[in-house]
Amino acid sequence: MSSPIWNKAGVEIDAELMRFTAGEDVVLDRELFMHDIAASAAHARGLARIGLLSANECRQLESELAALADAFASGQFVLDERFEDGHSAIESWLTDKLGDLGRKIHTGRSRNDQVLVALRLWLRAQLRQLQARCAAVADLALARAQREGDLPMPGYTHLQRAMVSSTGLWWAALAESFIDNAELAGQTLHWIDANPLGTASGYGVNLALDRDGVTTELGFDRLLVNPIAAQLSRGKYEWQALAALAQALNDVRRFAWDLSLFTSAEFDFVALPNAFTTGSSLMPNKRNPDVVELLRASPSVVHGAMQELQSLSSLPPGYHRDMQAGKGPLLRAFAHGLDALAVAARVFDALAWKPERMRAAIDTGMYATDRAIELAVAGVPFRDAYRQAADIASDATLRSPEQSLAARVSPGSASALRLDTLLARLASLRAG
Repeated sequence: MSSPIWNKAGVEIDAELMRFTAGEDVVLDRELFMHDIAASAAHARGLARIGLLSANECRQLESELAALADAFASGQFVLDERFEDGHSAIESWLTDKLGDLGRKIHTGRSRNDQVLVALRLWLRAQLRQLQARCAAVADLALARAQREGDLPMPGYTHLQRAMVSSTGLWWAALAESFIDNAELAGQTLHWIDANPLGTASGYGVNLALDRDGVTTELGFDRLLVNPIAAQLSRGKYEWQALAALAQALNDVRRFAWDLSLFTSAEFDFVALPNAFTTGSSLMPNKRNPDVVELLRASPSVVHGAMQELQSLSSLPPGYHRDMQAGKGPLLRAFAHGLDALAVAARVFDALAWKPERMRAAIDTGMYATDRAIELAVAGVPFRDAYRQAADIASDATLRSPEQSLAARVSPGSASALRLDTLLARLASLRAG
């Protein structure tokens, strides 16, 4: 590792301690590096606007930052153990290329606000992806509800047969859940969309920095005004972004549970292509729904990251190096979670229903609630109707699953799915 940018004359660097304090930062910063470069260019332009850089100096810095971005993207520049972190790599590149001018880039900022702004820019991109992937699940669910929504299937409570349901009701539930998740991602994005750059180490600097101009350049909704509040936002904003991701994955898990049951021989309501299953290493007869089972496990990665961040955040105001330990869990959780959502969309798109198996699992007792409501409409007090309908198996008015579903006209139920309402919500979400 090269000498740290913070090192002073006469201070001996202990290599083992440096490895410990740097941790995996330089590797993790590969994910944040382009955002760090973009923020550095905006910072340089801000310094030029207040007269600390000439127009020519600013152009040179911008040019070299663009060259660094190109070199990094092409693999010609590698962020590796030569550097303490991505921030020192940027300063090293600029100093190597521009000498003393390169050393001016850090005027008025600290690595504290530098990492804050890079993480914030990265989180915005992640939340946009989260919103898009949730919307994609909702899209395909609505399309399948429109295409095959009239297939009867058993509905369960407590894992016991309850009432007649339909594939349309199942798909619409998936769609509405993921429209909610997409909206939550958007609301979270709006909430965190505040620029911390220019708060330096947490107490401001004796320069009239053009923080508003930099905020506009970087596309933030607003300025994160107070320097102490900016430091306190680290961990807090990341945790909330993880919470939005966790909500989506919690829904993935619940619907994956349905598929785990429905693909079993005992239910046999759903078939999955072989690509989504694996074979047993011992039992030739087995095809295992491993993809679905790993989707069930996907929230645990995010929940673990949230717990790590929560533990790290029990600190007084001001920057503390402890927060570095939250970077890895955050990056890994989003990488895993977004991958899981992409795979979940493929599973939902590929599954095939087995209509005859679902119909065969509908027994006469599942019409009892329909019958109780009909008796209540006819004037029988509901509690009496409830008792009469309990003996539905001997009732001469038994009906078909299609008749049961056709009569289910309460808003949102099988004969009144209101898919148009859900489609409108999704369209509104995309329109911004």
